[in-house]
Amino acid sequence: MRKFFATLLLCLLFISAASAEIVISEVMTSNGVYTGGEAYDWIELHNTGKKAINLSGCYLSDTQKNLTQWVFPKNTTIKADGYLLVYCTGKELKPGSKSTFYANFKLSSSGDQVFLTDKDGVTPITSLDIPQQYSNVSWGIPLGGSEYHFFANATPGKKNAKSGYEYRVALPKILTAGGFYDAAVTVQAQAAEGAALRYTVDGSTPTSKSKLFPAEGVAFTKTGVLRVRAFREDAVPSETVSATYFIGESQPVPVISLITDNQYMFDNKIGALVKGPNANYPNYEKDYEYPMNVEYFNLDGVCEINQLGTFTAAGHSARQNAQKSIAIYARKAYGPDRFYFNPFPHRDYTSYKSLLLRSANSDAFYCRLRDPVYSSLAEPLNLLYQDALAIEVYINGQYWGHYNLREKINKYFVAAYEGVTKQKDIDRIDILARTGRDEFLQNGDNKDWIELCDFCKKKDLNAPENLRYVTDRLDIDSLFTHTAFEVILGNTDFTNVRVYRVPGGKWKYLLFDVEAGFKNLDPIPMNYFIKKVNDRVQGFRHEPLAALLNVPEMKARFLTRFAQVLELSFQWPYVEAHFAPWETLFESTLMPRHIARWPHFTMTAWRQNVDAAKYYARVRPTKIVAMLQKHMKLTNAEVEQYFGDVQRLLEQVNVK
Repeated sequence: MRKFFATLLLCLLFISAASAEIVISEVMTSNGVYTGGEAYDWIELHNTGKKAINLSGCYLSDTQKNLTQWVFPKNTTIKADGYLLVYCTGKELKPGSKSTFYANFKLSSSGDQVFLTDKDGVTPITSLDIPQQYSNVSWGIPLGGSEYHFFANATPGKKNAKSGYEYRVALPKILTAGGFYDAAVTVQAQAAEGAALRYTVDGSTPTSKSKLFPAEGVAFTKTGVLRVRAFREDAVPSETVSATYFIGESQPVPVISLITDNQYMFDNKIGALVKGPNANYPNYEKDYEYPMNVEYFNLDGVCEINQLGTFTAAGHSARQNAQKSIAIYARKAYGPDRFYFNPFPHRDYTSYKSLLLRSANSDAFYCRLRDPVYSSLAEPLNLLYQDALAIEVYINGQYWGHYNLREKINKYFVAAYEGVTKQKDIDRIDILARTGRDEFLQNGDNKDWIELCDFCKKKDLNAPENLRYVTDRLDIDSLFTHTAFEVILGNTDFTNVRVYRVPGGKWKYLLFDVEAGFKNLDPIPMNYFIKKVNDRVQGFRHEPLAALLNVPEMKARFLTRFAQVLELSFQWPYVEAHFAPWETLFESTLMPRHIARWPHFTMTAWRQNVDAAKYYARVRPTKIVAMLQKHMKLTNAEVEQYFGDVQRLLEQVNVK
């Protein structure tokens, strides 16, 4: 009994000491620092005492209704005058380092509470009421202080600043609209009363040391960018507003203007678009994500969006090209959490979470139009593909060349197409690349996909129960359509295979990165897509198709769908109509200026490459049935049964 009371006394002493010495020293409820596509809210705990405090088994929560929402793991201590950081992820994640943890709840920037509770789940250690917060601004106790203030510069896991602020300066206004002007323009701007307005014209974020905005305005005699920000000594500086002024510029296509600090793009140490100091692990492979202002001007010169977001380098092997592909994201920490416009001709969506500015990747030195043209051929096939639009891009007022604006493949891209609207369901969308193994897991979970592929490798699908297992999980028509399209196209970059599944749905295939198609009359990639079940896996899982083709009714269904794809997407008049607008636009206006900016090939070479692509696009579909017959060992009767009509049609419309 004496031992029990001694233990109880120690616990009470611990609670008392912890309550007095542990403070919630800083919180962030709208984080703008992104790593790996995530920017979690966080809570910082500070042990103000002179001895380490053990928090093992204690609880952290943002609701009094459930004080045991998240528990600190074993051996969790805060050393004397030390800090402990908890990221609020809303997910069940493993603990990080001994001073960094991941809680399973999120914080709300509109106001929230935080409760630190003892091991019994009842006794309070400390708590905090969080008022409405500003984006990308932290809230905490200044060093040596006792009252909470806003901090312009957050210090997660470190000592706080010695002083803070009670509010943030209101957003200033640029009174002269950005856009296209025939001659020089003088731009006016305005800040809230009592605030000083400072500006830059090089894309950098204005600081308290930047030039004061002149009363007479800022004159632009050539294309340039303006960034303005409001300052007061007693407040957090305002967010930055930006605009681009195009002076005497032509506009053959829509334009996207990107404005950001040059260091975020080109600094040798931290720049996202340069190689950097480590040749074995270049900066552009690290997915650095930085803030950037994005403007979109439609073909009429009207600015449809102007907002802060973020950007990363994009693509795979093409990241080493001088002209990098760039992904842009709408992020809540910087403004609207979506881009509320729709530039694409074949979509009826009202907004996008992210977009891709594609520099044509491996096609950058050839045609620059193959991927968008080839992808668009899938329009009548009920096969998800990325819509596209030719644009020109400016970075900090400098012409950066032609890009193809594309939908970016992620969970929001799939959700829009499939009509998934609830965030909890969007988060559960599965997207897998190539083999679907862990290193190719883009979102969600891959367990069912791996099990499905392994099942197809081991089981005979001629057994009805085995076939039902597969058809219950896999959209057969999606698989057959994707395979037929890739084979007819002759996409030699055959590893570009992705599958997805929405909650409650079946696995489907999506089409992407097909610019390596229509390059020859070889059977490749037929021997990669259509192979035996036990053949070596190369780039993607071939077993589902192989196992299905061993079932007579499925083989017949595949051949029927193959013929339909040929007829729907590869008749030459249809294909030529998809080439025509891109080809005309590129030849007349886009390519001469682009080549002047990126002189890695000539107009003559471009013309030859486009002609070659069109030749194979016209001829290859007429040869593909013979290739398929040889590869699958089809009889002449089977060829006539499934392909006779479409072959005769293609001989009329594709053969000159």
